[in-house]
Amino acid sequence: MTDAPAFLAADHVSFTVPDLEAAIAFYTDAFGARELFRMGPLAAGEIPAMPDGRDWMEAHVGVAGATLTLAMLELVGNLNLQLVQYDAPADRNPVPPRNCDAGGHHLALRVDDVEKAAAYLAARGCTVQNIIEISDGPLAGKKNLYVRDPFGHSLEIVD
Repeated sequence: MTDAPAFLAADHVSFTVPDLEAAIAFYTDAFGARELFRMGPLAAGEIPAMPDGRDWMEAHVGVAGATLTLAMLELVGNLNLQLVQYDAPADRNPVPPRNCDAGGHHLALRVDDVEKAAAYLAARGCTVQNIIEISDGPLAGKKNLYVRDPFGHSLEIVD
């Protein structure tokens, strides 16, 4: 017997973007994502404070004084992508972390043809790196590719 809950599946990944409308347009066009819903703008100053005095945004997303709008997209059949645009606070960092920085991350998507995906994503504004062909080890014979979406998020494309 354990106290642990049953972790059932991934639900969504969230990317903070500088322009929500542009990000929705990119992901719906490039990946065929489907918008499920939107929320906001949600402003910390318009939501009652928590019992401990913190504003709702600080208590829940760790950012005091935040104002945000979000959209949830169905990215692929088993994963949703939440896109969030923060309009406050003023001191937010507009640059995503590098993969080597704390909080660095990437989203990997499997495709049927890495070369085709490279050309397709480059034509849609992604910064495309060289394809990696793996010749040894447990992934021998596989290919992958790192790209940056137009908003600076790292994506890995794998076969």
